[in-house]
Amino acid sequence: MADKLMTPDNLICPASDIFDQPAVRTALDAAVSSAPDPKSIRAETVRILSVARIAGRQRIADAFRVDPIPGRRGTRSYSWLTDQIVGEVLYVAQTYLHPLPNPTEAERIALVAVGGYGRGEMAAHSDVDLLFLNPYKITPWAESLIESMLYILWDLKLKVGHASRTIRDCIRLGREDFTIRTSLVEHRFLAGDAALADTLGQTLWDELFKGTAAEFIEAKLEERTERHRKQGGQRYVVEPNVKEGKGGLRDLQSLFWIGKYVHGTQNAKELIAFGVYTEDEFLTFKTAEDFLWSVRCHLHIATNRAVDLLTFDMQVEVAERLGYTDHSGRRAVEHFMQDYFRHATKVGELTRIFLTALEATHTKPEPVLLRLFKRRKKAKAPYAIEQNRITVADETAFFADPLNLMGIMEEALRTGTLLHPNAMRLLSANLHLIDDNVRADPRAQKLFLGILLRHGNPERGLRRMNELGILAAFIPEFAPIVAMMQFNMYHHYTVDEHTIQCISHLSKIEREELIEELPIASGILKGGVNRKVLYVALLLHDIGKGRPEDHSVLGAQIARIVAPRLGLNKKDCETVEWLIRNHLLLSDTAQKRDISEPRTVKGFAKAMKTVERLDLLTVLTVCDIRGVGPNTWNNWKAVLIRNLYAATRDALENGLEDLNRETRETEAKRALRGALVDWKPKAIKTEVSRHYGPYWQGLPGPTHVVFAKLLADISDDKISVDLMLDEDRDATRVCFAMVDHPGLFSRMTGALALVGANIVDARTYTSKDGYATAAFWIQDADGHPYEAVRLPRLQQMIVKTLNGEVVARDALNDRDKIKKRERAFKVPTVITFDNVGSEIYTIIEVDTRDRPGLLYDLTRTLANNHVYIASAVIATFGEQIVDTFYVKDMVGLKYHTEGKRVALEAKLRAAIVQGAQRAVT
Repeated sequence: MADKLMTPDNLICPASDIFDQPAVRTALDAAVSSAPDPKSIRAETVRILSVARIAGRQRIADAFRVDPIPGRRGTRSYSWLTDQIVGEVLYVAQTYLHPLPNPTEAERIALVAVGGYGRGEMAAHSDVDLLFLNPYKITPWAESLIESMLYILWDLKLKVGHASRTIRDCIRLGREDFTIRTSLVEHRFLAGDAALADTLGQTLWDELFKGTAAEFIEAKLEERTERHRKQGGQRYVVEPNVKEGKGGLRDLQSLFWIGKYVHGTQNAKELIAFGVYTEDEFLTFKTAEDFLWSVRCHLHIATNRAVDLLTFDMQVEVAERLGYTDHSGRRAVEHFMQDYFRHATKVGELTRIFLTALEATHTKPEPVLLRLFKRRKKAKAPYAIEQNRITVADETAFFADPLNLMGIMEEALRTGTLLHPNAMRLLSANLHLIDDNVRADPRAQKLFLGILLRHGNPERGLRRMNELGILAAFIPEFAPIVAMMQFNMYHHYTVDEHTIQCISHLSKIEREELIEELPIASGILKGGVNRKVLYVALLLHDIGKGRPEDHSVLGAQIARIVAPRLGLNKKDCETVEWLIRNHLLLSDTAQKRDISEPRTVKGFAKAMKTVERLDLLTVLTVCDIRGVGPNTWNNWKAVLIRNLYAATRDALENGLEDLNRETRETEAKRALRGALVDWKPKAIKTEVSRHYGPYWQGLPGPTHVVFAKLLADISDDKISVDLMLDEDRDATRVCFAMVDHPGLFSRMTGALALVGANIVDARTYTSKDGYATAAFWIQDADGHPYEAVRLPRLQQMIVKTLNGEVVARDALNDRDKIKKRERAFKVPTVITFDNVGSEIYTIIEVDTRDRPGLLYDLTRTLANNHVYIASAVIATFGEQIVDTFYVKDMVGLKYHTEGKRVALEAKLRAAIVQGAQRAVT
């Protein structure tokens, strides 16, 4: 029964190099035949097969280094090695542990591989799913045999999934459980009674599979939908699951399961004969499968365990293993992930084609609602609607005008239908027809702008055009950013998907779906703007990414060429170019500068020049931030942008001369007097006169009230702290009042770092009578305000640190760490000094890699060098952080001397380097 298993062709290396079956069998016979008892037999078997298995896996891993993308040759090699191991275990069990010279009919047994192992596809640490098939109820002999085999396989560290069943059991359980049924679809005979295994195959087809295709397909599609939901529902998640994610291996396997179930095929290529897909589409299937399996195999090899999640650190590792290199201004990992997402997109196309082909044969039931509502819009010639999908009715008429390759997209939007797979095939195969003549045709320009502007939400049309290659064919400059991944923790999508997400958000604002959440942007659009300019600018705003140059500048240069080709007039082209060149200006100003500083608003207003441009840039910025990913937009960013917009609009409408410190100081004092109505006049006068000008200009009115109360009964030995939820800013506000002394700001940041707080903004001022008044806005690790129940412990730790009971640097050593999976991210450190952006302060901007103790290290370095910090603005973009400090030297002057700036920069860089080394050890 345990004969030598058949050797497959086309492995990653010669089969005998992976597992020398004759040599292993000889070693087993020699060792086991002299073993005194069953325990010793098992031990010797495990010892010999462990050595052989480790050697075989190493040989396959070595071959992967030479041939990094072997596809099925690699997966078959692991499957072949497992076959040999299992076969030799069966041999020992039958020959030495449970010999049975004359088995009865009931003691026949077949060893069958099921699931992925049955398909012959395995990575290094894939599960080994085995079915022990018996003709009748399992006998004591078979039970003992199976038990011995399983103990040996477990001792070999194989992850074995197993079941002992009769054929009737398989039919009954397969009817009840689709997971079991799916595993049986891919059964493969390994060893034992071949006739019994053949009977299983025929019975499964006759009694379980035949006539039940519709219910099986529905079950697999529901399973697929749920799987995608669990994985995030997006093909472009930054850390995709190679096996379970959208466009991953499981999607390809589902196609094969359904195809085999419906048509009885043994491999994907046989589906061509049934018209499921074409030769070219099968080649796409095979290429995607080979790539994805190779990635999964490298993941298993690199981690030495069953890992299917392509985490950030493993993306770098796998890219290197696959032979990708840094070039063209992009890292190897970015080139690798772009290929990964392109394959995932192709898998999505194949899935749509396959499922629609099933609908055509009525195997997959048409959705109930579609059957109820048969009255639909009619398609214009040369199109037709079949199965609620738009297709080409007359190919001759269709190809008579190449514009129809784009016209069908607008017709799909007009009729509210999806594209038929036959139409998708036609479009993909004839993209070459969209040439320079088509791009220059005013009718094509009108068609494209119609898709962008006329149908309520262009997201679906643009995404389909992008996936089919039409968008890149019509705008060739768009092609480089298709599936382009940005290797950082900030961007959740590829560049092309981010662009489409941005346009989707703009469409939602236009449809007045976000009035409460985005009152400024909604009001701007309701008031009327140039929609064409806004949509085209959003479409092209990141088109310059992926190259060494500044993508805003390069994108503006590209837009100068593309915008006229889209039919925009000269004025609109200039506005689009300006928007793209400056598309980060509002976001950077709002998040990286102190908006209460008059020069910030003056400088920004001068860059805007007109309210029209301010309005356009504001809407574009909001859509750009929201399009980065879920939860990127929050109340904090909203408040910053609203405040900058309001101040700038006021300056543009009423004149820049009103932007001065004296005006703001007068208004702030008036507001405080109004808030302290129950205070005595003398107490109010004391409070109003105790602060310098910057205090009044830099803090919001409610915070002035808090400090007035903290300072009312303060003494030199008292630390007053107030913690409160600031709902408008989506943060917790922490106010400190205490006697000022050098390094106090640094100690405050250390105290907040110790409790795991992320500081998003900070202001510190010294009163005329020597008290420090510092306000910090903080969020927890998830970017939310602290819950009320956590505030007492937060306050307790802050007070302990400020009193010197806890030394921040010592306590931070264990917390100031970068997670292993995030260490692959590199951010070059850039430090700049600006003496123009503020009237009285030097602005130091530190752009570097974020970590928990960074702000503390920077502020401590500044304090040690006698730098007075007036305020700090902190902007975080994933793993990148920009800390901006408004500072003076020890005598209250700006840092005009270059030597001082160079020396201070060197010390800041040293602190960053030392901290970075500490964070990874």
